[in-house]
Amino acid sequence: MRLSAYFLPTLRENPKEAQIVSHRLMLRAGMIQQASAGIYSWLPLGYKVLRKIEQIVREEQDAAGAQEVLMPTIQSADLWRESGRYDDYGKEMLRIEDRHGRDMLYGPTNEELITDIFRTHVRSYKALPLMLYHIQWKFRDEVRPRFGVMRGREFLMKDNYSFDTDYQGAVDAYNRMFVSYLKTYARMGLSAIPMKADTGPIGGDLSHEFIVLADTGESGVFYDKAWENQDFANMDVNYADMSEVNGIVEKYTSLYAATDEKHDTENCSVAAADLKERRGIEVGQIFYFGTKYSAPLNAVVSTPEGEEVPVHMGSYGIGVSRLVGAIIEASHDEKGIVWPEQVAPFQVAVANLKADDEGCTSVSEDLYAKLSKAGIEALIDDRDERPGAKLANLDLIGVPWQILVGPRGLKSGVVEVKNRKTGAVEEMTPEAALNKFAS
Repeated sequence: MRLSAYFLPTLRENPKEAQIVSHRLMLRAGMIQQASAGIYSWLPLGYKVLRKIEQIVREEQDAAGAQEVLMPTIQSADLWRESGRYDDYGKEMLRIEDRHGRDMLYGPTNEELITDIFRTHVRSYKALPLMLYHIQWKFRDEVRPRFGVMRGREFLMKDNYSFDTDYQGAVDAYNRMFVSYLKTYARMGLSAIPMKADTGPIGGDLSHEFIVLADTGESGVFYDKAWENQDFANMDVNYADMSEVNGIVEKYTSLYAATDEKHDTENCSVAAADLKERRGIEVGQIFYFGTKYSAPLNAVVSTPEGEEVPVHMGSYGIGVSRLVGAIIEASHDEKGIVWPEQVAPFQVAVANLKADDEGCTSVSEDLYAKLSKAGIEALIDDRDERPGAKLANLDLIGVPWQILVGPRGLKSGVVEVKNRKTGAVEEMTPEAALNKFAS
């Protein structure tokens, strides 16, 4: 992509309305624009990152045996009346009426709708276990939407729903998602720790929330230092082998972790020398809630004995759009965003530091063309701008690697290759720079 043609409305100053780092940097980097309170338009750079995060989530859901569907944003109020939640949910639910006078709502979650799909098509235990998920926009009318995409009213969410004949099957599904979440966040370059959680309006009696460690996080977190340096991203899991899956869950639920409101200093099981304290951001939660929705909605299956029983269900959510902000909160510096390579909008940026110099232009264009041909997501800053402005802009948007092409270096036959995270700069020939990434 050529920066001269890319829609990237960056800002030099911090917007006054932005209270936290991720909101400031997303606005300054031209990733989003507020449409109304808690509702944002996603501009090209932000949307690119959002889709990369979404794809990682999708791949890990598929690997764990879930099947993707797509449910509508607008739901019938009748289903929610069947479950008993229509009046209980509160003002966060946006209630609307269509032209025929039918009560509708903008879905804040999808337990009722997915249960209706299930009860319409599934009758026998032979179709179970089953996990269905979708990635869709949700709306919750927050009283005080704030912090940009971290606490907005409209947000992109992955929600998965499991269906099993009994409690043990439902717990197996829960554990598969537990492990899947460990891998999902690690693939994004995040350190995420599961912690026992309250179930809230979703219901049920088993839940974990996943907390990303970030110094600017919204809540305090206490955890066993054994959580550090775990390589979940490369953890090879056979999801069909429940003894393996359950063993992983048992291992990591035995490690201490708690948010500050649940942490008991006096009775903590971890020695003071092994107890770590950080800030954290909640980015996902998993629930087992049994027959809370299947019983009132009559989602039943026949057993091998011919008895009809309501299915046991669980739900598993990941805030996909919230993760964009969470990653920035966990990975930034005073110059801007520091994207983990797995979710970065571009892998490499080529900066032509003197656009009116024939040699700089020739080398920059050649590098950009060859990187693109090699399948590398490359950005070239080909604008007629000052070198300092170009470097500041690339640091702001956080491209992990920068190839800096200037006349001084080319006199010696070299370009500079800069690592955004460490700031380390290495001189090498243009060919060596190309090989570093093309290989």
